[in-house]
Amino acid sequence: MVSRAQRTPFGEWWWTVDRFSLAAVGALLLAGIVLSLAASPPVASRLGLDPFYFVNRHIFFVIASVAVLLTVSLLTPQQIRRLSLVVLIVSIVMVAATPYFGPEIKGARRWLVLFGFNIQPSEFMKPAFVVIVAWLFGESTKRPEVPANIMALGLLGLVVSLLVMQPDFGQTMLIAVVWSALFFLAGMRVVWMFGLAGLGGAGLMAAYYTVPYVTRRIQRFINPASGDTYNIDMATESFLHGGWFGRGPGEGTVKRILPESHTDFVFAVAAEEFGIVLCLILVALFAFIVIRSLMRAMRNDDPFHRFAASGLAILFGMQSAINVSVNLHLIPAKGMTLPFISYGGSSLLSLAYAVGMMLAFTREQPRAAIMAPDIVAARGVA
Repeated sequence: MVSRAQRTPFGEWWWTVDRFSLAAVGALLLAGIVLSLAASPPVASRLGLDPFYFVNRHIFFVIASVAVLLTVSLLTPQQIRRLSLVVLIVSIVMVAATPYFGPEIKGARRWLVLFGFNIQPSEFMKPAFVVIVAWLFGESTKRPEVPANIMALGLLGLVVSLLVMQPDFGQTMLIAVVWSALFFLAGMRVVWMFGLAGLGGAGLMAAYYTVPYVTRRIQRFINPASGDTYNIDMATESFLHGGWFGRGPGEGTVKRILPESHTDFVFAVAAEEFGIVLCLILVALFAFIVIRSLMRAMRNDDPFHRFAASGLAILFGMQSAINVSVNLHLIPAKGMTLPFISYGGSSLLSLAYAVGMMLAFTREQPRAAIMAPDIVAARGVA
């Protein structure tokens, strides 16, 4: 047990970090390992791999993710800002390179192969982008003479342009929504809200009429008879088969024929084998982390800390909501992982980086730091 009297870095971290959110993240990571055991062996067998190929890799990335999350959560906000700037610059360069050097998968180039590992640079670009934009908006509230808002808008334009080149419209919409939320928190006027909403709608319409795969996905969502909806149909069946309490571990059948049961549709596997009750528990854990982080962020007086923690929480919550909504056929299909549950090294490591920063920004300030200076001085004299 760590004593409050200990002034070690770990002692200070333990008594100031949000341990309830940390426990919720741990529960999600454990659930991800269990669901990887349930969902990935059939996929590995279809690919001619060892049945536990994806399970072993998932556990390896979970261990690495825990190390990243804990290390980042120990950093100060200033250290996180500097680290995020480096990560953002490197990620932008890598994302810019993917259309030219990345392998084409399902009509898009979003991956780079480095040292034998497949890396999706846009996953790491998202949290770093959120932190830098939060810093810019924070500076604009403290120093209005600095054109920070214009710089944040220019950074959004650069990132969106790079993602559209891949193309990756799901990540584009996610980043645009988080940026808009931060702009709103920074005091955006209502007229800007309508302007951004109109710009987003125009972009979606342009994608619908100019990008064939976007057209097909939206048309299949509106009219399932217009194309192949095999993945969504199988995911829907898994919820019907599982009922409230599921068919039992290993008893699922849909996962044997669902191509992406270990990644985009792992939530459907959870529904069939463990039931809607487990799905509701997972959703509750996601909601708990997001709401608790937002509440702690709002108590912080520093604009940068408040905006960064809020933006990272919104990013985490939006990605979770998108994956769950796709599985429930509430929105058009989009290949986006379920945080800490789906298989994927880039996703796990980037989410650990994002949540580690979120925990760092929502840490309670030491009591001495929030005392009035004269009280601290008086106690020092005494």
